[in-house]
Amino acid sequence: MQATNLELQDLERPDVVAIDKDGKIVLIVEVKGFPFDSNPKKTKENAILQILDYLKASKTLITFAMFVDLKNILVFQWNGYNLSEILSLNTGDVLSYYEPAFNQKQIFNLYLTGLIEAWISDFCYHWKSKIPPASKEIAEIGLSQLLKGGITQP
Repeated sequence: MQATNLELQDLERPDVVAIDKDGKIVLIVEVKGFPFDSNPKKTKENAILQILDYLKASKTLITFAMFVDLKNILVFQWNGYNLSEILSLNTGDVLSYYEPAFNQKQIFNLYLTGLIEAWISDFCYHWKSKIPPASKEIAEIGLSQLLKGGITQP
């Protein structure tokens, strides 16, 4: 199943795309780990602009977007016009469940992307845990319900 409702001729693909059980994209994710963390503020600003480009290029409404760096997981809601930050989580707190040494070693971008995809996949089909980290928070914003039975694509 390919994520076909993003028009990305002029854009790179998001780092992770989550698709619900009906094949609709419900979440796009931009990930920035080492070596992109030299100027975290600028990196975050650029990533959010990239997220907006993806959302605006989509043929359908994608409700959720996520920016992940080595410190924070920021979840945004998109209504077709405005992007609002609705949740902030500590990256180490969430991902140390999948990589126990998360806070003790340097995490490179590709590995961080894989860890985020593993976490989101846990909401889709519970491959590691019935109750993934931050389940309560993800359920409260309505995202876990959309992910249930879905898949992720790198």
